Amino acid sequence: MNVLARVPTLFLMLSVLVIPHTSHGVSQTKHALITKASQNDGTRMTTKDSAGDFMIRTGVNVSHWLSQSDRRGEERRKVITKADFDSIASAGFDHVRIPVDEVQLWDSVGHKEAEAFELLHHAIHWAFAAHLRVIVDLHIIRSHYFGAESNVLWTNPAEQKKLADMWLQLSDELRSYPNDKLAYEILNEAVAKDPEDWNKVLNMVIHAVRSKEPTRKIVVGSNMWQLPETFPVLKIPENDRNIILSFHFYVPLALTHHTAPWTPFAEYKGPVTYPGQIVDTVVYKNLSPATVDAMRSYANGYFTKKELAERMAPAIAVARKLQLPLFCGEFGIYPAIPEETALRWYKDVCDIFNENGIAYCHWTYKGDFPVVNPDGSMHLPLVSILTGAR
Repeated sequence: MNVLARVPTLFLMLSVLVIPHTSHGVSQTKHALITKASQNDGTRMTTKDSAGDFMIRTGVNVSHWLSQSDRRGEERRKVITKADFDSIASAGFDHVRIPVDEVQLWDSVGHKEAEAFELLHHAIHWAFAAHLRVIVDLHIIRSHYFGAESNVLWTNPAEQKKLADMWLQLSDELRSYPNDKLAYEILNEAVAKDPEDWNKVLNMVIHAVRSKEPTRKIVVGSNMWQLPETFPVLKIPENDRNIILSFHFYVPLALTHHTAPWTPFAEYKGPVTYPGQIVDTVVYKNLSPATVDAMRSYANGYFTKKELAERMAPAIAVARKLQLPLFCGEFGIYPAIPEETALRWYKDVCDIFNENGIAYCHWTYKGDFPVVNPDGSMHLPLVSILTGAR
């Protein structure tokens, strides 16, 4: 999950990383690794190799289960079951991203937690039975959390080796699953003050995985919460055609995270607008200096579909240059704004994805940005946009 607003001091560092971009970087042309399915099916991303095609278009994150949760035992088992994967597939989604945390899979001395691995295998089998593809995302590890001011992963070689070792163990657990059905995501939302720290660790871990699985699809995000703006400084192994580039998209934060309690602008409870000026600046006089600073620095602004497309343009440009598939692994709106406003944003964002051959995965299925209603049924107006039913 994106938590830019929890760490505004790190966000301000992006001023030295942001690459200017214009709307001309977003076009209707699909690069060579994107195939067009039927008009009703939209665009479908595929990575090709001798092991088969990993084809995805629209999915959901099965979050707050094996990640970001203190539930254990029977309580954890009941959170997500086979029925959930059947429901996801029946709604029209074709894949799931499953975040997993180190503290769930391994104890403090590195021993595997058998029950958590059992649940992960159950989830994969349930997904496959429902004809869903799977991305296993290592979301939080003890040496790196995307909401932290600093992470020892970047300064401690032993922790870097530990990350590679975790992926070697995950590979041993998961390598028997078909390449056209299962992909790996090395680490969620890296936040390194120096992008070269992430590039070094990322390439080391990819090299380790490739020693066991040379053709497994690996999802790779850019530094600083997988922002599109940081794609130009991302470095990946040359000539590895089994990489899927991934960004996250919660723009603009004043809209997507309106009243979310962890943000520095949560005090603002007034109206928001989309398209147009998200928060009227006239209200700044009634807000705290910290909130006004966050609004002015990054959260607020004037946004239409054009501005959203411009924000995605750096990621699209890099994917086309490298001729690699592009995937939005997280996007969504905290459910605190009028539904019609949220649906207008969702429609524009999904249109941009589909116009550019970008597969996408909503944050989340259940949890803090859900696609389900309180009774567990699918929120059909949202789901119909996400799946292309309208």
